[in-house]
Amino acid sequence: MFKLLSRIILAVLIISVLLISNPSIAKADIEPTQLAKAVQEIEYLDAMRSGLASTLEGQKQEPTIQTFKEVCQPVGMRAKQLSQENGWQVKQIAKKYRNSAHAPDNLHSQIALTKFEQNPELIGFWEQEKLNGKDGIRYYRRINIDASCLACHGAKNSRPQFIKDKYPQDLAFDFHVGDLRGMYAVFIPDGLKEALENSENITNK
Repeated sequence: MFKLLSRIILAVLIISVLLISNPSIAKADIEPTQLAKAVQEIEYLDAMRSGLASTLEGQKQEPTIQTFKEVCQPVGMRAKQLSQENGWQVKQIAKKYRNSAHAPDNLHSQIALTKFEQNPELIGFWEQEKLNGKDGIRYYRRINIDASCLACHGAKNSRPQFIKDKYPQDLAFDFHVGDLRGMYAVFIPDGLKEALENSENITNK
């Protein structure tokens, strides 16, 4: 509980600093509450990731496809749910990806990963950018490797057999505790409030 509270406080601090240090974000056509909500939801999502991964600590059995369904899949499902509920695009992105859907999707995301690599203390930041033809703001938040992650992301030869079979082009191995695993990327399009209101009006008719 204390750890989750710390994450919420961190989320509030991040959004405050970002708005103060980047006036262009504050002037963007996006409600500040949307920005704060995005940061908070990603902190919850990362807490879920860490919590589920911690269940692997101390286990002697090799992870299986069932482990994947119980530990990894819920995070992806929650990211998809956040996208659908809020009109955002929520992704996990990495240079060393396991699923090609998580590869960097534009130059901004490649630069963001490099920025996290060069600044180990950097937790998250916002960038104004265009994605799929839409203007908006994207929030990038780092994902670090915990000890429990090494059960599937450690040495190449120690990866579980189901991963070798399911992901023949896998790049997500040879990590160490504290390494940058990748990042969350949340794109919030401009004019989202109006778009959501129009959608609700159509639904209610």
